Amino acid sequence: MKQFDHEKLEVYQHSIKFVGRLTGLVGSVKEKKQIVLLSEVLNQLDRASISVVLNIAEGNGRRQMKQPIRFFDDARGSATECAACLDVLLAKGAVERNEIEEGKVLLISIVSMLSKLVQYFENKFAVGEDVGEYGTSQIDDISKLKDETK
Repeated sequence: MKQFDHEKLEVYQHSIKFVGRLTGLVGSVKEKKQIVLLSEVLNQLDRASISVVLNIAEGNGRRQMKQPIRFFDDARGSATECAACLDVLLAKGAVERNEIEEGKVLLISIVSMLSKLVQYFENKFAVGEDVGEYGTSQIDDISKLKDETK
């Protein structure tokens, strides 16, 4: 079966896996009848997890200079936001630590891969000058420099 380029990325596959695992977790929280108290956190977690997937796909599809950096960086931010939402669910007693462990491991992997992608593109498009020796000028008299430039 043919695939889009972003579907071949391990970070994209992990992100899809996280969204799938999240569906089960949200169902578990709903069964505990805590959905009313935690609806904002669950909504934010759902939106952030989708944002990770979408930003990876869009960033990988961009071919102009630094555009992938922005999307991969946004995806990384959304992944860390997902981790924080899981922590909030744990702190509020909606989930047990063992229920979010696998999700947190996936998120750590996702954030790590996205950080490396951002670094790769930053290095690829970095503009700078070679390191040179800085010190005293070989020209002792500024008037000599003016004469040479005429």
